[in-house]
Amino acid sequence: MTKPTIILGLESSCDETAAAIVADGHNVLSNVVASQIKLHEKYGGVVPEIAARAHLEHLLPVLESAFEQANLTRDDIDAVAVANCPGLTPALIVAVTAAKTLAWVWQKPLIAVNHVHSHLQSVLLEKPSECFPALALIVSGGHTSLYHCANPLELKILGRTIDDAAGEAFDKVAMILNLPYPGGPSIEKCANNGNPKAIRFPRSMLDKDSLDFSFSGIKTAVLYHCRGQNMLGEDRVPAMSDQEKADIAASFQAAVVDVLVKKTIRAAKQVSAKSVMLGGGVAANTALRNALQQRCDQESIQLFIAQKKYCTDNAAMIAGLAYHKLKANLLAPLSLEPQAQGA
Repeated sequence: MTKPTIILGLESSCDETAAAIVADGHNVLSNVVASQIKLHEKYGGVVPEIAARAHLEHLLPVLESAFEQANLTRDDIDAVAVANCPGLTPALIVAVTAAKTLAWVWQKPLIAVNHVHSHLQSVLLEKPSECFPALALIVSGGHTSLYHCANPLELKILGRTIDDAAGEAFDKVAMILNLPYPGGPSIEKCANNGNPKAIRFPRSMLDKDSLDFSFSGIKTAVLYHCRGQNMLGEDRVPAMSDQEKADIAASFQAAVVDVLVKKTIRAAKQVSAKSVMLGGGVAANTALRNALQQRCDQESIQLFIAQKKYCTDNAAMIAGLAYHKLKANLLAPLSLEPQAQGA
């Protein structure tokens, strides 16, 4: 029996400190995540310096827990992988430095992973399937992107956000409605009791064949709806009933989902894709999952969606993608540095 290839993955690109051990790119042996939501909620967003300090505190306990859960030692590890881009530079530095140190001390190969690209691999964790070539939608707090994927390593960007990402719009609208941070889960929970047709918020499709995204307009539309055109009126949110807030949340969510689904199907048709992959933090949104599934069924396109536990940032997806890079001998030097931006 062939020995599995076992990779340790580390992740600290934003506000989750994570370590995971994955075999053969999909068999998750451990996946440990330390969230920082409580640290950042009073600011309504992630503060890079606070995130970096928390990563320093959490990394070693998370790493030890990952090995305990997997019941493995460093001798079982074939490579060390880390997300080095994109992300918050002060946060990225923590996991990148740790990964380089472990690779050097343990004499293991070092693998650099693009955090956004790894969200594609999260779709296949615990359920290896043949879905390539595919059209992929990655939708999160910082990124909304469409890729044409020949395989896990050959990705062509087709479209991306030109301003606010979808997840960022969720956070900002949650702030407008005085809902808790993070905005995605709060908006979805509030929207469950609302009428998605109560308010016709704008759907920005850009040019006729465009595959890019823009969500700043809908955020502004919600703001004007609550505080008057050009914010000249009184903030009505404090006096709103729960039902009014729910209708706004549901109508906003419906507009965002509508754009995401239409653009994804448009892209799939442009590249004649027979399958679609959906990953990223916003991929946990039930309305989006259901709507995209319905449209894919109508178009006879197979849909692969990441399990909800792998939608948010985690290290299992880092180790998963690293498996394919290791097989292709795409290794990183010990001089690896974090990069705030990534394709």
